[in-house]
Amino acid sequence: MSDNGGSETGAFLAGFIVGGLVGAATALILAPQSGERTRTQIREKGIELRDRAEDLAEDARVRAERLAEEARVRAEEAAEEARRRADELQQRGRQVYQEQRTRLTGAVEEGKKAALRKKEELLGGQAGKVELPAQPAEPAA
Repeated sequence: MSDNGGSETGAFLAGFIVGGLVGAATALILAPQSGERTRTQIREKGIELRDRAEDLAEDARVRAERLAEEARVRAEEAAEEARRRADELQQRGRQVYQEQRTRLTGAVEEGKKAALRKKEELLGGQAGKVELPAQPAEPAA
């Protein structure tokens, strides 16, 4: 049997019960015994079939519960793994952001210094030294 045991078990039980009833009816019609003895046998077989069907249904229920629990555990494990990976990616993203921000800030500062040097070079020192504007505060990450 495959893992879709619920539908296959249900179909098996239905076929089992129908087959039992057909067999009982056939036995009743073709039985060479007295009516009372035949009815007793049919009643006993009916009880036997009912008990067996109950046992099979209980086994199917237990198996379904076990499979559902296994699926729940696997789903929880997969969700935890996904959360862990998302946290790792978020940390890595923050790290890359900080690295790039530092590089960009350094490049901007170097560009300002180069522009100031070029300005002084072009003006030939006429205006004296020009100060850079105050550095803006870095926004929180």
